[in-house]
Amino acid sequence: MFILFIKSMQFNFDNSYLSLPTELYSDTKPVPVKKPQLVAFNKELAIELGIDTYYVQPEELAELFVGNKLPEGSANIAQAYSGHQFGHFARLGDGRAVILGEQITPLGVRFDLQFKGSGVTPYSRRGDGRATLSAMLREYIISEVMHELGIPTSRSLAVVATGETVYREQVQMGAVLTRVAASHVRVGTFEHVARFCSPTTLHTFTNYVINRHYPELFETENPALSFLKKVMEKQIDLIVHWMRVGFIHGVMNTDNMTISGETIDYGPCAFMNAYRPETVFSSIDMDGRYAFGNQPQMAFWNLNRLAESLVPLIDTDTNIAVEKVEGVLNTFQPTFEQKYFDMLGCKIGIYKPETNDKLLINNLLNWMYLNNADFTNTFVRLMYPELILDKLYTQDLFVDWEQDWKYRLNEISQTKPSHLELMQQTNPVYIPRNHLVEQVLSDVTKTGQLKSFKTLIHQLSTPYSTSDFDINWMQPPVQTDEQVYKTYCGT
Repeated sequence: MFILFIKSMQFNFDNSYLSLPTELYSDTKPVPVKKPQLVAFNKELAIELGIDTYYVQPEELAELFVGNKLPEGSANIAQAYSGHQFGHFARLGDGRAVILGEQITPLGVRFDLQFKGSGVTPYSRRGDGRATLSAMLREYIISEVMHELGIPTSRSLAVVATGETVYREQVQMGAVLTRVAASHVRVGTFEHVARFCSPTTLHTFTNYVINRHYPELFETENPALSFLKKVMEKQIDLIVHWMRVGFIHGVMNTDNMTISGETIDYGPCAFMNAYRPETVFSSIDMDGRYAFGNQPQMAFWNLNRLAESLVPLIDTDTNIAVEKVEGVLNTFQPTFEQKYFDMLGCKIGIYKPETNDKLLINNLLNWMYLNNADFTNTFVRLMYPELILDKLYTQDLFVDWEQDWKYRLNEISQTKPSHLELMQQTNPVYIPRNHLVEQVLSDVTKTGQLKSFKTLIHQLSTPYSTSDFDINWMQPPVQTDEQVYKTYCGT
């Protein structure tokens, strides 16, 4: 079977990655499938990207976004990278993904369009290169909700069922996801270049990435060192966002940590219900390495791996380079702690909390922990007491804390923004509860009907709003058969 090229849709590709040495990628076309069917398509995102699909039929979209037909000017490459997976280094690469091309939007912004689940590549490592419909719909749901939550993330443009079966824990339907990201350059990409390529290639690649993402850094005295600092700042902000909404990535390997500061690879991820920092959802995270509360430390660990890769570019004297690197990395903990503390202050309506407010915040977190209180709903209860009627919040300890909190708010008397407005901007009312997501995925894969999927997407499209209030979307799992403790990467 051969691949046709499609002309009816106009793309605006500028595939800059092809300017890099060919050892960093492989020319790889997606493997055609027999019976593609469009399952989900993000029209709003297509418009933002400048892709006009108004007159294009679903059948044609399916052929395009499964890789059977390709637009003119597409790149079709699989990227080489490595990474530390659960602390162990491995040579990796896009084992089931192919870059379609770098789309330049009407606003001049560059995005990678990538097929995920598009078949075997030179980096497949005995894998089949495919993905399950359930896993791709999960990524579509959660990545789009993360976007609506205001969290930097890759996004999902389309999901196409392949009409073919995929063998995992059980036989499942296959699918291809079209993922959109500022780039797919990872910490693991730098590890790969530093370990397996020449110093010249490392220099060329680093300059390319800086120019693509942070060109202003070329004006600094030491661009490579400034780059490390910039990536660290981006990752701190990202992790603080994750902690704000109770998100657990699940697999924070260095190959899943982007240079752009976007969340990527929604495999074994979930949102925490009861506040327990040790919460883990990944089926393979036996020791809790990537538990909710460990995410800041893991980001720091990953940044150390990036720093090691950049040492030759920071100074020709290794000792001096290491000293400079340590000067940057030593600011991680105090910077994170300050931003994390400020975020928690916003969650209870205190802008720029003072040192004494730490006790107030910690007392609430400790009460939540001891009482298995729902993380999201507790903050919703503070904003809208009439919506959350759980008897848990009538406990004397909580009532006493609430009185102390209200006294503190009155003491501050802040009005710009008011404490409620600040909380409404910070605390989501709805999150993609894992048991609800799993119910929807099960329904779609068993019946082939998309009604529940569309309903979920609609409900989660305004996560901070109560205008379409429905308590059913806020309920944590209550029955044993609803409690999903583990999620899977789908490979």
